[in-house]
Amino acid sequence: QVQLVASGGGLIQPGGSLRLSCAASGFTFSRYYMAWVRQAPGKGPEWVSGITSGGSNAYYADSVKGRFTISRDNDNDTLYLQMNSLKSDDTAVYYCARDNWRLRGNWGQGTQVTVSS
Repeated sequence: QVQLVASGGGLIQPGGSLRLSCAASGFTFSRYYMAWVRQAPGKGPEWVSGITSGGSNAYYADSVKGRFTISRDNDNDTLYLQMNSLKSDDTAVYYCARDNWRLRGNWGQGTQVTVSS
């Protein structure tokens, strides 16, 4: 059974940093492209970042480029998202997703990130 469990969210002031983690299980993590997706209240899902199976290539939405860094630890089946210089527009529930992020069934359990003073 595929499981993706995100953690590390919380309430943070603008300009602050958070590091999200996603623990994967039930599949061979190192074989899959992985992504972070977020959904703000009342809005559709937004792809944030993706990383290839071996970790050699990373991709970012323009809205987070230069502020967020995606990484992965294939030895421990974990995906990360380092988020710096956070803004109020980054407030959302963040999900990790396996392979095709457009399929809701490929998302895991999310973690809430709230950026507010």
